[in-house]
Amino acid sequence: DSPDDCVQLCALHISQHDGKVMIADADVVIRPGEKVLVRGESGSGKSTLIRAIAGLWPWGGGEILIPPKALVSFIPQKPYFPLGTLRDALVYPHTELNLPREAMVNVLVRCGLSHLAPRLDETDNWSGVLSGGEQQRVAFARAMLNPPDILILDEPTSALDELSQFKLMEYMRDEMTKTMVIHVGHPDSHPVPPPR
Repeated sequence: DSPDDCVQLCALHISQHDGKVMIADADVVIRPGEKVLVRGESGSGKSTLIRAIAGLWPWGGGEILIPPKALVSFIPQKPYFPLGTLRDALVYPHTELNLPREAMVNVLVRCGLSHLAPRLDETDNWSGVLSGGEQQRVAFARAMLNPPDILILDEPTSALDELSQFKLMEYMRDEMTKTMVIHVGHPDSHPVPPPR
């Protein structure tokens, strides 16, 4: 557990299962509301780092300190979609959320998905119906509807054009001011727009 509200990487080194070091002696403090972009070439350890932060990578040493009881959400390149209604897909995995229709429609509009608003209560195989870009937009809408304390993004806008990427990141910056964001991307990734 972190002693404060920050995520702390303390003398962190991450290795592959064969012992090859990917990240060495990292010391980082990420404060609530900070937006951090982790860039690097393929194979440089970006995805391994976020797996370690999520507790899914056992090889290495040092410490990763997370605030106790922090709500952590993860947006991958290809989000998971449960079978059910679009409403179910928007609140996944927090199925207990009972959000008003107006809030869901507003987020769909802000995320460039206004055409899906009439289909909120429609049941379908959404991972087969929606394009890759639409799926990524729904993943952002999920995070907006239930803002986490820590949001980890693994190239979450790879299927979107540059303007759409910028707009989603700008919306996230403006609406999720208290959320700590760790965004993993390639060297040409666009960071979250600067604070206003």
